[in-house]
Amino acid sequence: MSSYKQIIYQIIFRTKHSQKTLKSEHNKILFKYIWGIIKNKNCHLYRINGMEDHIHILTDLHPGIALADFVRDIKTASSVWLKGSDYFPDFIGWADCYAALTYSYWDKDKLINYIKNQQEHHKTESFEAEYKRLLEEHHVKIDERYFLK
Repeated sequence: MSSYKQIIYQIIFRTKHSQKTLKSEHNKILFKYIWGIIKNKNCHLYRINGMEDHIHILTDLHPGIALADFVRDIKTASSVWLKGSDYFPDFIGWADCYAALTYSYWDKDKLINYIKNQQEHHKTESFEAEYKRLLEEHHVKIDERYFLK
């Protein structure tokens, strides 16, 4: 029996307290590690990139995996790896919250370019503004009491 699906997620999560602990000169190593986690879960990574305080992952999700479990596993495994790595000595953890936004397959190339160009994009928009804008564009109700806490 086959299951058919076409769901693309942009998953965004940040460092604890939005601390700038993901040093850009070593991020490729982190992204490769996360790609391995995603691959081992039979999911396809379209693009990963980020800044010193957050990352964006564009991926599909295997139908046998719950989104919350997928994100938890990525955050847990990468947190252990980051804390044990000499590349990211100031990393203390990921923030509890994350955003997982769904997109049409037809948006894939536009999203790949958006994620690829994070460094350029964040010259004009802060992470907080970007995060709020993306949530609002997807009609996600923001509870200001907990936003980026």
